[in-house]
Amino acid sequence: MTHREPLVVGVPTEVKPDEHRVALTPDGVRELNGHGVTVLVQAGAGAGAGIADEAYRRVGAEVVATAEDVWGRAGLVCKVKEPQGAELDLLRDDLVLFTYLHLAAYPEVGDALLAAGTTGIAYETVQTADGALPLLAPMSEVAGRMSVQVGAHFLERHNGGRGVLMGGAPGVRPARVVVLGAGNVGWNAAWMAAGLEAEVDLLDRNVDRLRFIDQIQMGRITTLASNRGQVERAVEEADLVIGAVLVAGGKAPVIVDEDLVRAMRPGSVIVDIAIDQGGCIATSHETTHHDPTFEVHGVIHYAVGNMPGAVPHTSTYALTNVTLPYLAELARDGVAAAVTEDPALALGVNTLGGRVVNEAVAEALGKPHAPLAEALRA
Repeated sequence: MTHREPLVVGVPTEVKPDEHRVALTPDGVRELNGHGVTVLVQAGAGAGAGIADEAYRRVGAEVVATAEDVWGRAGLVCKVKEPQGAELDLLRDDLVLFTYLHLAAYPEVGDALLAAGTTGIAYETVQTADGALPLLAPMSEVAGRMSVQVGAHFLERHNGGRGVLMGGAPGVRPARVVVLGAGNVGWNAAWMAAGLEAEVDLLDRNVDRLRFIDQIQMGRITTLASNRGQVERAVEEADLVIGAVLVAGGKAPVIVDEDLVRAMRPGSVIVDIAIDQGGCIATSHETTHHDPTFEVHGVIHYAVGNMPGAVPHTSTYALTNVTLPYLAELARDGVAAAVTEDPALALGVNTLGGRVVNEAVAEALGKPHAPLAEALRA
């Protein structure tokens, strides 16, 4: 194989509102340096996660002043969230962007990547042969666990809720928690809710998945096969509904329509974790950590698109743990070689050379799909 120089990796400060994570830890920088990779980190990028610039310098990163320095000099920009506003103007055709893209929810980002010819590789569509989503899993786990904390908070009366304690009290029924979807998000949400001694119903269409969870939890979580009737009965009686439905690369299906929200108890709470894929609750729209909730039909809705951003220290380390091996492959070998050798990473490529090369993403965006191999040859 012809020797090639590794791509320069750039880590800019996140600019999405209330986003305090950073895409790479100092340990990640040190690992990349070991592969001969130069890493540029924007000054202050790690501050929100409690990581000082000096910690990056000590392990060999070059700390640069501005976002333009990072985007302009790097061949591979590693981020946490999809590019925002002015960042879209920094895209170019010889750039690789590795981040959470969620293009089904943010089609304008997809349009910008296509117009610029940027290679966009999305954490959330990297998928192994067994169907697992390794780069989505840790943030799904964090969001699932957070959703119960959030739900418990907003169920308190002074925060607009019904005034229900998750675990109840001796002689008093605990909160009824309904979790829609038994993937990584839903499983972690149900587990946390059960730990607080709530009554928990976990719904999914995959009975084998429910069987697995039932065996682990030994009856502490009620597993229910998901269908329209079952969803309606569960949601109407719920104090807290957690939407945790995911279609990799695609738009989340709407599981709870507006009529069903209207039928819920006043002061009950919805946490729609699927909002970064469009949401699975018909009445949801994306909110921020600064202004996280709104009310529809007397029901409190929480739909923050970057929930793990509220716990940036934990989230940053959890994210780097899983992204680092793929980032090293891309920086060391280049996109073509890396995706040829790693089929899971190949599924992460959403856009390349002005084409959409992930089939699910193309369908969600209403764009023609170009096979990745064909786009690589172009």
